Amino acid sequence: MIKHKCHFCGRDIEPGTGKMYVKNDGTILYFCSSKCEKNWKLGRDPRKLKWTNFYKKKS
Repeated sequence: MIKHKCHFCGRDIEPGTGKMYVKNDGTILYFCSSKCEKNWKLGRDPRKLKWTNFYKKKS
């Protein structure tokens, strides 16, 4: 089974869960939850949200 990573938060998605979003240009985005999908659609930056794996701490 292929494991995918969430496009927004970077977490692993278990097989049989999550959502696959296909854009008009053919690119495929995988989301682990509706929370991630909605934040992506709103244009939010995952580097600014503490709960994502892409969060960058200020040095």
